[in-house]
Amino acid sequence: MRWLLSVLFWSFFAASSAVLFLVALVLFLVTWPFDRDGRVLHLFSCAWAQLYFWVSPGWHLRIEGRERLPWHGPAVLVANHQSLGDILVLFGLYRPFKWVSKASNFRLPFLGWNMYLNRYVSLVRGDKHSIAKMMAQCERWLDRGVPVLLFPEGTRSPNNQMKPFKDGAFRLARSKGCPLIPIVLTGTGDTLPKHGMKVKFRADCRVRVLAPVDPHAFSDVDTLREYVRDLMIREKDRLEAEGEGKDSQGP
Repeated sequence: MRWLLSVLFWSFFAASSAVLFLVALVLFLVTWPFDRDGRVLHLFSCAWAQLYFWVSPGWHLRIEGRERLPWHGPAVLVANHQSLGDILVLFGLYRPFKWVSKASNFRLPFLGWNMYLNRYVSLVRGDKHSIAKMMAQCERWLDRGVPVLLFPEGTRSPNNQMKPFKDGAFRLARSKGCPLIPIVLTGTGDTLPKHGMKVKFRADCRVRVLAPVDPHAFSDVDTLREYVRDLMIREKDRLEAEGEGKDSQGP
């Protein structure tokens, strides 16, 4: 049964992506003259991603603290990274931002092409030139008042434990003097698998946006980075404990 449901899901995913990319292309061309930051196209992409939650009745998403994210003005958003499902979930924030994503994702048919249209920021992991280019692009978006979103772990956690954070997001926030907003995810590992094509059809995903952190309240990047990581670990543990408590109570 799980194989059959997975085949149906991926078939719908492929067919809908082809159609929705054409809509995105038209939207890009129509809005380009008055929306050079791509805010309208990004919000359309949010709805595109959320479609897969709407058609998966076993997937549930709860978002808290969305009001802490700006509609206008620079901010560096950081989120923990558990699975490919994080992408679908974070689009559910319905706030403008530019993703930082690995370069190979931009080569994916339809989805990757839409990432190009949105002018998200690509990164080749471990490549110093690519990292420098990524930082420069993020700085330009922040200068234009558009938030950027990064996964400071750099890649998905294989065991649901938060990996050490890299410096990039924290250097950006300090250099631009803009708020750094932590976002904590749970349950997304139960959506799209890291390896293989079998989709899990029950997932209770939660997103909690934490209060903005002033990067200049810290003496250096290392102190800021470790403070935010500890904050996110504690909040993730709290969310998971809340979920376990709810499950133990039953329906």
